Amino acid sequence: MQENNDKSIEDLVDDAKGFLEARVEYTRLYLVEKVSKIFADLVTSTAVIVCFILAFLFGSVTLALYLSDVLGSYAGGFGCVSLFYILLAVIVYLTKDKYIEKAIINVAIRKYFDKLADKEEDDEKL
Repeated sequence: MQENNDKSIEDLVDDAKGFLEARVEYTRLYLVEKVSKIFADLVTSTAVIVCFILAFLFGSVTLALYLSDVLGSYAGGFGCVSLFYILLAVIVYLTKDKYIEKAIINVAIRKYFDKLADKEEDDEKL
């Protein structure tokens, strides 16, 4: 009887070790998945932001050159574009607390919960 109990305890300990190893492996794979998703999101977001910045810069130079041609003066064309951006900066500064920051916070929260919902759907499929 004692020998049978010893085998049962050994089996239980072996099962616990197997469970613990499986749990550690699952946690490791889960973390790898999360880090890779964050990295992929970071890389794609950075690429999109860089493309928008380049398009913005080239568009600004194009607009300035066009206005220079229309006004007949490089200083006038680039000055008009500069004044436009100064006006835009003042408007953004005055409205940032009321509108812009709230919109950015809402977008970030929505993006987080969308990713959380996707994770839950993936878990349900398993």
